[in-house]
Amino acid sequence: MVTKRKVIFIWLLWLIFWPVILWLSYHHYYVNIENHIVDISLFGLFLGIVAWFPITIKDNPVFFVNGISMAVFLIFGLFVEIILTLLAIVIVLLKIGAGKKDLYRYPLNMLMFSIVSVISAAVFNLLGGSHETISAQSEDQIAAVFGYAISIFLFNTLLNKLLEKVLYNRKVKIFDEGLRWEFISASMTIPVGFVLFVLYTEIGIFGIFYLGIPFVFISIILMLLYSYQEINRFLEKTGDIGHRLTNRMELTNVYDVFIQEISDLLPIDYAYIFMANQDRLVLERFEDVHHQTDAPFRVIECREGFSGTVLRSGKPLLYKNASNWSDIKSEKIFPDTESVLSLPVEYGDTVIGVVTLESKARNAFEKMHLRVMTILTGYLGVAVENAKNYETAKLNSEKDGLTNIYNFTYIERLLEDHFDTMKREGIVKPASLIILDLDHFKHVNDTYGHEAGNEILAQVAQRLKAATGNNGVTARYGGEEFVVFLPDFDLVETVQMAETLRSDIFSESFNIENHMLDLNHPIDIRITASIGVATYPSDCETPSELIRHADRAMYIGAKQKGRNRVAVYNQEALETS
Repeated sequence: MVTKRKVIFIWLLWLIFWPVILWLSYHHYYVNIENHIVDISLFGLFLGIVAWFPITIKDNPVFFVNGISMAVFLIFGLFVEIILTLLAIVIVLLKIGAGKKDLYRYPLNMLMFSIVSVISAAVFNLLGGSHETISAQSEDQIAAVFGYAISIFLFNTLLNKLLEKVLYNRKVKIFDEGLRWEFISASMTIPVGFVLFVLYTEIGIFGIFYLGIPFVFISIILMLLYSYQEINRFLEKTGDIGHRLTNRMELTNVYDVFIQEISDLLPIDYAYIFMANQDRLVLERFEDVHHQTDAPFRVIECREGFSGTVLRSGKPLLYKNASNWSDIKSEKIFPDTESVLSLPVEYGDTVIGVVTLESKARNAFEKMHLRVMTILTGYLGVAVENAKNYETAKLNSEKDGLTNIYNFTYIERLLEDHFDTMKREGIVKPASLIILDLDHFKHVNDTYGHEAGNEILAQVAQRLKAATGNNGVTARYGGEEFVVFLPDFDLVETVQMAETLRSDIFSESFNIENHMLDLNHPIDIRITASIGVATYPSDCETPSELIRHADRAMYIGAKQKGRNRVAVYNQEALETS
């Protein structure tokens, strides 16, 4: 964004230097206006028509007027060339929709192109060029003409790069897409412009029509060629993005890939991914492309703003400037937003979310972008549902169906990952494991039935989970055994936790409804648990040793010594028991 101070400085420079440039070019350089007003008007007409077909690359318009402006310079002099180039600049900025916030671009481009014209005219003179004696048969004159044309290209490129760096604070890349198209247009239009000059000098005003009309078609062809290449680039990129999305199994990765890719692909300032939750939208991802600020809100109601409107209608929105959406009021729209592209994310016939893109620039989005985003949001809908299904299947494979806590397979994998991370990062932190076995549980099943036993297992799991909280991970080891993994817990902390778990099981009876006793009411059953504790790194070196030693502590140190107790792994004591 251009600061207010820079804008003021641009206007001051223009007010000071542009009148001086005009005065000098009129009074101290070759001028050939008398009796040529109609001819100059025709050149201006064709220049304006050509300027109406620019291509925009990274917010910079590229327009193909170099050939006509060169013919104007050679025939009528520097002053007329500056005036007609000014006309072309105004037409281009109007075509790309430069609004009030972009008014500084008018004096900036007028000043820049005038400076380039003056420098190139100086090069023309230094190379021996003369407006009165230009001849297609003179090698010196032709060298001066093409020296002028090359100077236009080079100094225009240098000034553009300088402005990108100083004015817009952008990272400058010399050989980019813009330079390539500037070179293509110069290669095609400058030779035609020289022929236009020769024809005009030979046959007069008819030469303008002979080459002016083909010149317009060349500009249209270049614009269509660029559009064709852009469409191909977008389609190719769209396929790559779709492939990357469908390869992502985790939902967070799907959102991250999508938001990153569209931020790189399209000229946006703000990007949102919402997922539908009944009649509202919940923000899953937000990207402030240039300033990396946090999302200003989390929820959008139906009919609220762009996204809420799309959720309600199920149809996309495309706005090219703020005046197009002035009827949409919301505090959740950034005040500097101009262009908007908002689309539903669909899976089958259901709208499951909304993607909204906003830009501070006018005319940032075209119908081509809408078509591309329609394809991409289709990929996103499929990827989101696939990821949800994968996560559900993964969760089911990691959960114990009876107790609804993790199974032992998950704990084994978690321990492996934890130890691998410490090894990879070169750190050693305490980590402990508790193994808990319910005492005389076979007697419970035999007396009250397996359904009663299942109820007790489910209630024990919930008590363990509640007591552990966010400090660790609880899982069912198998049968009536449970494990609790406590990362960052030393031995003292782990023993305290184990005593808490033992007390929670022993101190309060379990209320059981599904028993096989001849009673019509629930019964209370009291049970106890034997617990073993092992700690890394004092008791083991590997995750398998941590499990084995905690298990050994539970059987030898707790079960065999009376049950309903906590035993700590101690190699020497256990071996002698």
